Amino acid sequence: MARRSSSEAVAWLLFSAGGVVSALLVPVLLLLFGVVFPLGLLEPPEHAHLVTVLGHPLTRVALLVLCVLSLLHWAHRFRYTLYDGLQLKRLRTPINLLCYGGAVAGSLWAAVVLFG
Repeated sequence: MARRSSSEAVAWLLFSAGGVVSALLVPVLLLLFGVVFPLGLLEPPEHAHLVTVLGHPLTRVALLVLCVLSLLHWAHRFRYTLYDGLQLKRLRTPINLLCYGGAVAGSLWAAVVLFG
C-alpha cells in the first residue's frame, strides 16, 4: 500500500471544508440577494446598514474564508476532473499550476477587494 503525502491530506481537508461552506452559505446569499430582495418578497437592507455590516472586520474575514474555501474546493474538483476524468495525467504540473494557482490568485483578489 503506497503512502500518501501529507499535502494531499491537507488538500482533501480544504476540499471538504470548501464544499461544506459553499453548500451552506452560497445558496442562501444567492437566494436573498439574487431573488428575494430584487423581487420585493422581503424588504432589502438599507445601503447604510450593508455598508456598516461589511465594514466590520469579522464580516470581511468570514467573506474571505468563504471565497478562499470555495476557490480551493473548485481547484481540487477541477484538478481531479482534468487529471482523472479526462486522463491528462501527463500534464500533472500544468494542471496543478492552473487549478491551485487560479485559486490562490482569486483568493488574493478577494482579499484585496475586501481589505484594500
